[in-house]
Amino acid sequence: MSQRPQQRIVIVGGGTAGWMTAAALGHFLDDGFTVELVESDAIGTIGVGEATIPHINVFKKALGIDEKAFMRATHATYKLGIAFDGWLHPGHSYIHAFGDVGRDVGLCAFQHFWSRGMRLGFAKETGAYTLNTIAARAGRMHDGAPLTAQTVPAMPHAFHFDAGLYAAFLRDHAEARGVKRTEGMIADVRRHGLTGDVTVLRLADGREIAGDLFIDCSGQRGLLIGDALGGAYEDWRRWLPCDRAMAVQSPRLADLVPYTRAIAHPVGWQWRIPLQHRTGNGRVYCSDFVTDDAVHDELIAGLEGGAITAPRPIRFTTGRRREAWKANVIAIGLSSGFLEPLESTSIHLIQTGIARLLKFLPAGPVAQVTRDAFNAQFAFEMERIRDFIILHYWANRREEPFWQACRAVDLPDSLRAKIDLFAASGQIFREGEELFSEVGWFQVMAAQGIIPAASHAMAEAISEADLREYLELIAALYTREAGQYASHADFIARHCAAPMAQKVMA
Repeated sequence: MSQRPQQRIVIVGGGTAGWMTAAALGHFLDDGFTVELVESDAIGTIGVGEATIPHINVFKKALGIDEKAFMRATHATYKLGIAFDGWLHPGHSYIHAFGDVGRDVGLCAFQHFWSRGMRLGFAKETGAYTLNTIAARAGRMHDGAPLTAQTVPAMPHAFHFDAGLYAAFLRDHAEARGVKRTEGMIADVRRHGLTGDVTVLRLADGREIAGDLFIDCSGQRGLLIGDALGGAYEDWRRWLPCDRAMAVQSPRLADLVPYTRAIAHPVGWQWRIPLQHRTGNGRVYCSDFVTDDAVHDELIAGLEGGAITAPRPIRFTTGRRREAWKANVIAIGLSSGFLEPLESTSIHLIQTGIARLLKFLPAGPVAQVTRDAFNAQFAFEMERIRDFIILHYWANRREEPFWQACRAVDLPDSLRAKIDLFAASGQIFREGEELFSEVGWFQVMAAQGIIPAASHAMAEAISEADLREYLELIAALYTREAGQYASHADFIARHCAAPMAQKVMA
């Protein structure tokens, strides 16, 4: 019996998306596949310093990556959540934290007890009942078992890291597992005359690279999925009008906080990402309301310690490809769509794209129904994350024209249904495999002023005195637990300081 020929997988583009894909394929695929990544050093990547969510730990563990080694190599810090400053109104701040809020009682979720306490006037903001928020505000970090009581919940974490160093780290991992890297600029893409499949990439120097399956990690351009195949793009600017960003690096912050900051401005918002050796900063804004020059000047003026790089402008259109898998091309990363980095979902979307690729990996000719299933899962994920980001913009009480326009949008039906249900009854239901859990929706809706009119019958049944005691005990328990943790900076210095950053951190 003849042996099946090796299936050739070609990845177009490096950066975070390309090398995450290469590392995963190199790790999980056997000798029946070859994996080749084509990139050009002459083409830059968007990555300017990445913030992640806890799902990245699944990817890290699946590939057998040691956390501390990864953190040292990428100058990473820990992340317990995202602080949203000024989103409800100037001066207001809350943290959308990872992990649980409060403690459920039987079948009754914590938000029902909290919302009743709010209506009675003695409940505190949700962060008072969230271990990650309490630890983040105190600048503390711990990644082991609870220190004070076994009833304390886990404290999930993610990371901030240098995107360029992360890509280099994963490149080493991928090449050690047989992935071939080819340096070169793609000059032409050839397709099969009948099927429309991509068959060969011709490089500028005349070399040709043939493949059976092509992964487009070429960024927003979408060299294969867009330029070659003409894949349609669904524009979501009617809900998310920001269309530009400007990124710049500044020195390391003296206070190395374990959270990302998303700071609202009169037009859009600013990120601040603390790394061991420097700080990532950037403004996301709408060009209909402010000029690039004005944003540039405001960004530079507001930096702590000045800029160490020149501000870099980035233009984008929020939305997604109608088909992330078209012909024999699968788009992963920015080539498949763009959702602004407000909730740090960019790397997660790369990760889930890789997971779908592995789940649907074809052994030969692909039926359209298979592509349809892949694309339906991709669309659902993107749309639900889109809804969550829209929520932040819509639920505001700011007076600037930009924010008034955000409040005036006609919400997607899927988002309107979630908001109306929570406002009426405090209920939140997670649909299918959507990314954000009930706890995530609860934190953002509650912090941005949506307080339920009623609670679950079980929460209404307990006495007012018992409810007050229940809330106070949770807040006290979590505050005591966080108080036992080391400072975030000390924890990093002790466990995972990058060699180049040790002098900076001293």
